[in-house]
Amino acid sequence: MFTGIIKITENIATVGINKTGRTFPDLLNMHVVFESGQARILGEVKNINNDSVEVNFLGEFLQDGFRIGIIKKPSLDSRVRMITEQELQVVIGTKQPTNFLLGYSPLYNNYPIYVKINDLFSNHFAILGSSGSGKSCGTARIIQNIFTNPDMPVYNANLIFFDAYGEYKNSFGGISQINSNYNYKFITTNRQDPTDEDLRIPIYLLSLDDLALLLNATEHSQMTILERTLKLVRVFARKDEESIKIKNHLIAKAILAILFSNKTSAGKKDEVFRIIHDTNTPQFNFNSPVQGTGFTRSLSECFEIDSKGNFSESVLLNEYLLSFLDDSLEEKLNNDVQYFTIEDLEVALNFTLISEGFLENDSLRDASTVLLVRLHSIVNSNNRQLFIYPDFITLEQFITSLVVKQNNRCQIININLEGVDDNLAKVIVKIFSRMFFDFAKSREQRAQIPFHLFLEEAHRYVQKDNDLYLIGYNIFDRIAKEGRKYGVILDIISQRPVEISDTVIAQISNFLIFKTTHPADLNYIEKMLPNISADIIDKMSSLQPGTCISFGSAFKIPFITSMQMPNPSPYSSNCDVAASWK
Repeated sequence: MFTGIIKITENIATVGINKTGRTFPDLLNMHVVFESGQARILGEVKNINNDSVEVNFLGEFLQDGFRIGIIKKPSLDSRVRMITEQELQVVIGTKQPTNFLLGYSPLYNNYPIYVKINDLFSNHFAILGSSGSGKSCGTARIIQNIFTNPDMPVYNANLIFFDAYGEYKNSFGGISQINSNYNYKFITTNRQDPTDEDLRIPIYLLSLDDLALLLNATEHSQMTILERTLKLVRVFARKDEESIKIKNHLIAKAILAILFSNKTSAGKKDEVFRIIHDTNTPQFNFNSPVQGTGFTRSLSECFEIDSKGNFSESVLLNEYLLSFLDDSLEEKLNNDVQYFTIEDLEVALNFTLISEGFLENDSLRDASTVLLVRLHSIVNSNNRQLFIYPDFITLEQFITSLVVKQNNRCQIININLEGVDDNLAKVIVKIFSRMFFDFAKSREQRAQIPFHLFLEEAHRYVQKDNDLYLIGYNIFDRIAKEGRKYGVILDIISQRPVEISDTVIAQISNFLIFKTTHPADLNYIEKMLPNISADIIDKMSSLQPGTCISFGSAFKIPFITSMQMPNPSPYSSNCDVAASWK
């Protein structure tokens, strides 16, 4: 078939072909070997001319396997032949307990392609492709192939799917039928089945950064407000004797600040009554007795305004307030995790804005009001349900509760975000990702409990946000850079890679790219992945549905891979318009 090497230029060899007297196969994208003595160099047919082919050098076979890239090019007198089955197995893997079936090679009569679990799942990877190219089906098939492998049970897997449309429930809901020790959990904002669980996030487990994202803070001044709010809410939500002393100090201090402000008496009274209404204690409620010399007034009576526009009992009121001041109590304000509700948080934010004078500051008024309005809108909407958690639970207990269902370990946790808008969905995914990351970092042994975060429609969440400006980092960027050593792995699934954070894309080690046609996405992939060849870019736009280009650290060479249809399939098929119309 091959007559020999005609010439070698840079990384390409031109090889003569002989078509006489035999059926000539389609050589495009096929692999050939240049053999000279013990040296064997692998190449891929890139172009076919009338009497020659152009072959791109890929790597070199060694005694212990295959090494990508070449140090020395083949000599002109090297023998050129097609790759053998044994060599093909070295390049695309063989069936072993720690390998899983990725798919089949359409170039080599559907020869099976196996990948080492560690090579693919110990690093961040991405599944990219246009809508309808087979991303969701390919993802489902990969997971099904892993769970149906009898030689490699994965009882301790933690696969967390953030599912934008609830697509994967149909694919993974029956994994217990494969093995009774396998379990699946569906957490959703829109329960349909008795086995579904409500999506709930304990509001008291949110960090300052989480709260800033939830309320869409955009200015550093807002971080100061929220930091003070988180300290206060952990006191206001408590009912013990010490917390009452701290609250009395804070309330008295806030009321004194209002009394000495330049507001009218009516304005002062309104603000004081708002504080007492929201944060009352036995000593600070409307009926609290204020003892004078030979008489007693209720706290509300002390704020009656006389004919001159002054408070009738201002002296008595000042003495009462001063009796509760104790600045040493401020030291007991801390960020220790403490149970509180989202309504408690709103009360604390109101108190912070009034007591600290944020609403009176012209430069801070708008930023303060925005936070208050955003929190109030959550408290008074259906989204409030997402943050109702009846009992106190630590972060470790919460993470454990996510991966357990009826006392059984769940290997796949499917979090469905179909019922919330894009902005809130992004915040929820960031909060969960931060929690998993913090949990993993707290383990005594690094990467003891790996978590794989599958982000379906990742371009909705892993964006180029202003988090870095506001809180100093983006959680997805941080996981992309640091997650591997702690066992937190990002698995990106997206149809628009151009919208994904550059930092995340740059840290991804493996890619399965299905048909991609948008010029901006093709240019972006070529720009962000310096090791990708123009040949791979060209192939991306002509792939059939369900077929992808697989390349990266888990693969010896880039390979066209045909994925089997998953069984059962995810809810990702196109609408049957004809059947619906009929």
